[in-house]
Amino acid sequence: MATRRELANAIRFLSMDAVQKANSGHPGMPMGMADIAQVLWHDFLSHDPVHPEWPNRDRFIISNGHGSMLLYSLLHLTGYDMTLDDLKQFRQLHSKTPGHPEYGYAPGVETTTGPLGQGIANAVGMAIAEQRLAAEFNQPDFTLFDHYTYVFLGDGCLMEGISHEVCSLAGTLGLGKLIAFWDDNGISIDGNVDPWFTDDTPKRFEAYGWHVVADVDGHSSEAIIKAIKQARDVTDKPTLICCRTTIGYGAPHAAGSHKCHGAPLGAAEIDETRKALNWSYAPFEIPDTIYSAWDAKEVGAKRYAKWQTLWQAYQKAYPEKAADLTRRWHKQLPTEWQRVSEDYIVATQEKAESIASRKASQNALNAYAPLLPELFGGSADLTESNLTNWQESHWFCRKNRTGNYFSFGVREFGMSAIANGMALYGGFVPYVGTFLTFVDYARNAVRMAALMKQQVIFVYTHDSIGLGEDGPTHQPVEHAAMLRLTPNMTVWRPADAVETAVAWQQAIEHHTGPSSLLLSRQSLPCQPRSVEQLKDIKRGGYVLSGDRNQKPDLILIATGSEVSLAEQAAFKLREQKQNIWVVSMPCTEYFDAQDQAYRDSVLPPDVTKRIAIEAAVADYWYKYVGLQGKIIGLNRYGESAPAADVFKALGVTVENIVKTAVELA
Repeated sequence: MATRRELANAIRFLSMDAVQKANSGHPGMPMGMADIAQVLWHDFLSHDPVHPEWPNRDRFIISNGHGSMLLYSLLHLTGYDMTLDDLKQFRQLHSKTPGHPEYGYAPGVETTTGPLGQGIANAVGMAIAEQRLAAEFNQPDFTLFDHYTYVFLGDGCLMEGISHEVCSLAGTLGLGKLIAFWDDNGISIDGNVDPWFTDDTPKRFEAYGWHVVADVDGHSSEAIIKAIKQARDVTDKPTLICCRTTIGYGAPHAAGSHKCHGAPLGAAEIDETRKALNWSYAPFEIPDTIYSAWDAKEVGAKRYAKWQTLWQAYQKAYPEKAADLTRRWHKQLPTEWQRVSEDYIVATQEKAESIASRKASQNALNAYAPLLPELFGGSADLTESNLTNWQESHWFCRKNRTGNYFSFGVREFGMSAIANGMALYGGFVPYVGTFLTFVDYARNAVRMAALMKQQVIFVYTHDSIGLGEDGPTHQPVEHAAMLRLTPNMTVWRPADAVETAVAWQQAIEHHTGPSSLLLSRQSLPCQPRSVEQLKDIKRGGYVLSGDRNQKPDLILIATGSEVSLAEQAAFKLREQKQNIWVVSMPCTEYFDAQDQAYRDSVLPPDVTKRIAIEAAVADYWYKYVGLQGKIIGLNRYGESAPAADVFKALGVTVENIVKTAVELA
């Protein structure tokens, strides 16, 4: 019968062998945390390798994602669809085993990690999602959601600022089913951390409101078992288990050194490690006795079958709730969604109200959200500015787990990564708000949403120099282009309330990636549209005005608040008997996805006289105007002054559009 140490050693040797074969990777963390992983996965983790997406499974995340071979080894050993050949392809092109865990590549990988600290942030989001769904769907006689979220994290995760944001919030919320294991090995890439990381981590987490199990021997199974039991006994606080470990445990010369953090051990050191740990097997060889002891398929099948029986009974007892949960889990919209959203868009056009698009966004939420209990919104302490709440918003907090709205505090980065975790969990369409300029704080989490193709709706208000007096620190300039250049990101910058309603509609329907809504602080006039133009908004770009029956003399392309400037300029130019087309381009990604014939109908290839107008960095728009066209935009930061004065000072004016058009002619 295999011992616990032998089971842990299987992780160690699969990890060091895979790293050695790839001649690249991080063997130190898997070797150091193998004993903790063995106890957690063998004794506590509730999962089923055959049904890796079972809703009530425990979630396991390695926030220190460079140690990915620990996760891949666990998946292979316990019976997931992860073969030895997959492990041998570690870090190779198109393999299931990339250098850092990537969501969607292999079953059992809950999220993409690697940028340190984001894994624990995702885990907080998942723990919030579990609590919310439990409050929403559990019944006295049916507990559908009742699982743990476990996280491995290292010194690097704790040094990253995002860990402070999300762990502080997790403690405030009392997320008692979140359990984190700190790999306290005292080593990071530069060496022993004493010169740069001397925080009293246990006291730090106690101050956050966490339950802390300190000074646990990370290589003692008995100590780890005791610590996990203590953690599970505390139901009103998240728990940090502080595990003292040795990086590269078992390697005679490399253990305890930063040299084994991010490089192969080398053939000679691996041979000596085999001797030191009494491991007589060849590379990638695991004896049947160890495979048998690790295999989790039988116990997983029993757990899954028990939950399935519960679910089937729940469907009979609570058919409406079951149907709603099924719909949400499969990312399906209510049957009446299309009618309600289309009717609202038409009604908004008929109302013709001139309002800020941030206010139009709130109006759209009031129209759409009652149909969509999966919408879970929040703001980084800017609710009254972002207008991300709606009539039936109520707080999610420690005392109210049924809330549908969240105040994240001033935590833009943490907020965005938590939203990613909720999206990954399932059953929710999270949306979060802040000022557009503060996407800089959240950038890496926004990038991860795009990388994982998760449906998170980012609501960014105060979208340009039009916010005025707050000045250049708050006036976004480069941000729209940055978001548009992010793969898998859909960016909407609506010109008025109608385009805002369409932007929300499309973001809600877009399940294969994140959306960013860039919204104004200042009021925007509602543009007149025909029925056909109303339909074309969702195509991303369309001719808003001009004689479509003849070739245009000039095309003005604009977004957001600058569409009204383009219309005013077009009016003046038409007085000179010119046929001026104004193209509203609220979403370049959607426009680029249209067929060539439609794109050519909006931007005829033989019309080279084009001007793009956007109060943001100019260079992005050359793809639409060509090198012969002109761009009225910005190549500098803004100024602190009333909005009209800033627009004038920076040349984003009707007069400058007309002047540029005359010069282009």
